[in-house]
Amino acid sequence: MKNINIYVYIAAAAILAACAASDGRPKASPSCEYASYFDILADSAVVAISPFDGSSDTVLVRQPLRRIICMSSTNVACLSAIGADSLVAAVSGAGYLAKLPYEGVPDIGYEAALDYEKILEIKPDLLVAYVVSGAEPQYITKLRSLGVPVLVLHDHLENHPLARAEYVRLFGALTGRQEQADSVFCYVRDRYETLAESVEATDRVKVLLNIPYADAWYIPGAENYMSQLVRDAAGEVLGAQAGASKSRVVSLEDAYGISQKADIWLNPGHCRTRSQLASVHQLFPSFGPLANDLPIYNNTLRTTPEGGNDFWESGAVRPDLILEDLIQVFHYDGSGNLNYYFRLED
Repeated sequence: MKNINIYVYIAAAAILAACAASDGRPKASPSCEYASYFDILADSAVVAISPFDGSSDTVLVRQPLRRIICMSSTNVACLSAIGADSLVAAVSGAGYLAKLPYEGVPDIGYEAALDYEKILEIKPDLLVAYVVSGAEPQYITKLRSLGVPVLVLHDHLENHPLARAEYVRLFGALTGRQEQADSVFCYVRDRYETLAESVEATDRVKVLLNIPYADAWYIPGAENYMSQLVRDAAGEVLGAQAGASKSRVVSLEDAYGISQKADIWLNPGHCRTRSQLASVHQLFPSFGPLANDLPIYNNTLRTTPEGGNDFWESGAVRPDLILEDLIQVFHYDGSGNLNYYFRLED
């Protein structure tokens, strides 16, 4: 991928020194505690690293960016967390944002149908994009050819919740808000780690996760983002493949067998009541949590009419709040106020 020549000044040394791990554990990348796919370098450069081939995009930093187009809602959440909402010049898919940074923010459309004329009119300092494979999408190639500076991030492929949260520091570096970003990350990190240490892991709650999507039931690997959250809340995702981060597909029959061992069912898609969940498939009423009146919780407490879910937006920056929810539903019957989850009732 081509390097991006954006000249903005930031004292990168402050970022490098901030929030240093106190327990001596190895850092995922030179300037990060958890994240693997970005670095902030001493020569005032922000580097995004591809997990597919190790290539990088680089933003040289000499003065804070003022107009940023965000293709992902997590980018907006990072900017919002450091008080930089006003720097969001446009978004992709405004209807999917749980919280628009301000009224009237332009929507540039989606990858296959971007409004290139509007993008050029905005004259962004940076367009932040993402990819799902090693091949550069055609729309990114076209944007670069039009002279639009593009930075491709891979935060959605980070497996540790705190790795995704750490991207707030990257946006702090881009916008000259490194002090605020470091403060946000350190607070979230400390709170997450304290919560994880507060629960006993000897008798883990057994979790049935998800429902079929397009006739395929996906169960994340044991090293996956969702599995890590469940594990840190002293739970266990049933059927998760040890040592794997990728999700695997199981048959409905296999999921039925898994369900008989479950103490709780999490993230049942679009369903908001037990009766609605039972109607999804004729076999579902015999699944363990439904048949045995066990708790079922969904992470869709805060959604938009178009289907956007704040769990994947602000939750990326605040995994401590997600972990707090999971501890509540695993060990305290969800009796406290929940941030992203709610209990399915009849």
